[in-house]
Amino acid sequence: MGRIGGMSLLKIARMGHPVLIGRAEPVPDPGAAEIRRLAADMIETMRDAGGVGLAAPQVHLPLRMFVFHLPRARAADAEPIAPMVVINPEIVPLDEQIELGWEGCLSIPGLRAVVPRHANIVYRGVDLEGAPIEVSASGYHGRIVQHETDHLDGVLYPMRVTDFRLFGFDDELARRQPPLAEEE
Repeated sequence: MGRIGGMSLLKIARMGHPVLIGRAEPVPDPGAAEIRRLAADMIETMRDAGGVGLAAPQVHLPLRMFVFHLPRARAADAEPIAPMVVINPEIVPLDEQIELGWEGCLSIPGLRAVVPRHANIVYRGVDLEGAPIEVSASGYHGRIVQHETDHLDGVLYPMRVTDFRLFGFDDELARRQPPLAEEE
């Protein structure tokens, strides 16, 4: 683990590691110093790896928390979101609408697939101050939150794939003719 500006880059667990398929435990004290330090290190690790989200199980800690952001370059028609920490989250779908979209994962490098997700959700949890979070999300924002929350339940995106013709290595998918539409 390297030190960067007082923070540590954490080792990312890859698919096949048991921490990724277990159910994570609730965080008992969201404001604890070690949770704050973990959140800062997770944000640094996510940014360093070029990801938009990172769940605690992905850094070998079975805790119910994740970090995410929506950088301007990947926000498309949505507002960018600065790095955010969500602790002990729960998701409530707002309707039955399902959308298909491309997803990748830092724990499954080099691969991508089309994954069905709820189109409109509300997610709740707490932040590092223990203050409640309640946010309505759709589009890419909602997709990221659902993907990261899945990690807390031991679910990896390939487990949700319904059409394996739309699952493959990034470089192979990029060569397809006609090219596949990318969400990211």
